[in-house]
Order: sequence, then structure tokens, then C-alpha cells
Amino acid sequence: MNLLKRVVTAAVLIPIVLLLVLRAPILVLALVTALVALLAVQELLKLAEAYGIRPFRWPTYIFVGLFFLFMALNPPNKPLLDTAIFVNTMGFAAAISAFVFLIIGMRRADLSSSFPAAMLSVFAFAYIALPLAFLVQIREQWSGAFMLLYLLFVVWAGDIAAFFVGRSLGRHLMSPRISPKKTWEGALASLIASVGVGMLLYTYALPISSALLSIQLMERRDGYFALQSPPLRTTLLLSAGINVAAQLGDLVESLIKRGAGVKDSGTLLPGHGGMLDRIDALLFAAPVLWYYAAWQVMQ
Repeated sequence: MNLLKRVVTAAVLIPIVLLLVLRAPILVLALVTALVALLAVQELLKLAEAYGIRPFRWPTYIFVGLFFLFMALNPPNKPLLDTAIFVNTMGFAAAISAFVFLIIGMRRADLSSSFPAAMLSVFAFAYIALPLAFLVQIREQWSGAFMLLYLLFVVWAGDIAAFFVGRSLGRHLMSPRISPKKTWEGALASLIASVGVGMLLYTYALPISSALLSIQLMERRDGYFALQSPPLRTTLLLSAGINVAAQLGDLVESLIKRGAGVKDSGTLLPGHGGMLDRIDALLFAAPVLWYYAAWQVMQ
């Protein structure tokens, strides 16, 4: 029954996500991403209560929301989420976050709870809001929609392979204290699937982009229309790096949940748990792809 719920939820969400990635205006994508970030932050703050931390709930929500808002405020004649503007906004927000939440902590009667609460809010911002903002900024790059499509398919392929191979063939546990069901066999299958899908996507990037353009699911600037694909080694290493980052992201979230004594971060998505359960892999994988995309821009 849980597997059926998982499949049904995925069948509903995947077309919506793909439509947002491929066709939605960047402002709509930014707003939806901000909502996802706030839902995930809410789940993280709730998990933190099991650690004895009294979170700054509304200040954290407001800080994350304002970050996404100011990130989208750009000067005239500049593309939305221009890389330089994004980096400056991100760096400034990260630099002041600790001071903002510590100042808020001065208002608490129990000052011993202020420092842990401030640390949690800064962590929530760095762990959830910043990586999700990377996703939006990738979308604004040239070939941005194709790169996001590549990221999602590489992560999803790895996740699916790990789930089914781990259940059927997994014998050697990877980290039983943190994630009792994860196995080395599943991890290896995940890596192979991600690399295979990544290689296929870039091998056939031009026909895929052309097909999506022809049915009006993609703008020309968002597709990949280079006559030559990236070098084989680059695609292989990038796909492998994204997979390893995604698997680590999954393990990190499992660590947080096990410490809190819960199986899922929430119940928002039937069969998948909470929003944080669904995006945990992307939180580590998105910065890897963003750095690659930013490096390409600077070449």
C-alpha cells in the first residue's frame, strides 16, 4: 500500500514539476520554490524540537521569504537572478543571518535558549533556502531548463535504482545506525543509473531540446542546441558527482530524523513523507550543478 501511494504521488507531482521547470515564468518558479523552502524549513524546525531546541519560527520564515524576494529584485536591463546579483545577495544574506537571529534572541526571557535557536535558523537557511535558490538561478542561465531537467532525471534515476535494487538485492548495509535500509548494492546501482541517464541526456541533448521546443514546452534559450555535446569525461564526472551529492543529502536528512526519533520529516506527501524527505537529495546535488553552470559562464 505504501509503494502504491508512493507511485501515485510521484505520478501526480512529476508532470507538475516538469511543467514548472520547462515552461513556467521564472517568477512563478521562484515563488513555488520559496513555498517549498518554507514548507521544508517548517518541518526542520519541528524536528529540532526533539533536540530540545525552541525555534525562532516566524523570524526564520520571514528571513527565508525575504531572501527569495530580494533575490528577484534586480536592476533594469539585467536578467532576473543575474549570477552576480545572486551571488551578492546570497553572500550578504549568509553573512548577516547569524547576527539577525542572535539579535532576535536578545528578546527571550530564557537567554540559554537563544543561541541554539539562532544556530538552528542559520542552519535552516544554509541547508534548505540556499540550495533551493541555486535551482532557480540555474533555470535563469542559458540552457537552464535543460540543465534542471538533467539534474532532476539524474537524481530521480539514482533514487529509483537505489530503492528497487536495495530492496531486492541489497545485503551489505551502508550505515545501519543512520539509515537501516540503505545498502552498498543500492548505492552502486544508484551511481550506475545516474551516470547512465546523465550520459544519455547529454548524448541526445539536441534532439530532446528540439522536440520540447517543437511542442512549445521549452523556449529556445532554455534548451541545449550546441552541435557538440560536452566531453564524455565531463558528463561522466558531473553525473557521478551529482549522484554522490544526492546520496549524501539523503543520508544527512536521515541523520537529522534518526536523532529526532522519527521516520519521516512530515506527512504532506503520501508515500514519501514530508517535503524535506522529497527534496533532501536535491539540497546537496543542486550546488554541484550550479557551480558547474557558473564555471561554464565564466569560461
